[in-house]
Amino acid sequence: QVQLVESGGGLVQPGGSLRLSCTASGTIFSIVHMGWYRQAPGKERELVATITSSGGNTNYADSVKGRFTISSVNAKNTALLQMNSLKPEDTAVYYCNVATRDSGWSYHIYWGQGTQVTVSS
Repeated sequence: QVQLVESGGGLVQPGGSLRLSCTASGTIFSIVHMGWYRQAPGKERELVATITSSGGNTNYADSVKGRFTISSVNAKNTALLQMNSLKPEDTAVYYCNVATRDSGWSYHIYWGQGTQVTVSS
């Protein structure tokens, strides 16, 4: 019913920047929030940042606070993650996450396919 398309990953040197984009499409009644998670080799998936659909509330992992900024483009059901001052420790597969309500007000969670971010000199 809902599909997420991610883009923006790649290889960047330490201190560089990347911007990730996630767009949700399909049958969507209401988006509760959108966010990004990441998973590095040998580690569990962890929350990076989330934002409510209105943009009124954001939440960041301590490790990225001050360097990453999440924003939303409501008209396109899109979440952006601007990543600045990237560190090798940021290397991971980044996954978009979207929480929605359907017409019956049931709660659903969807995941993107993941995009690789590699920070290396």
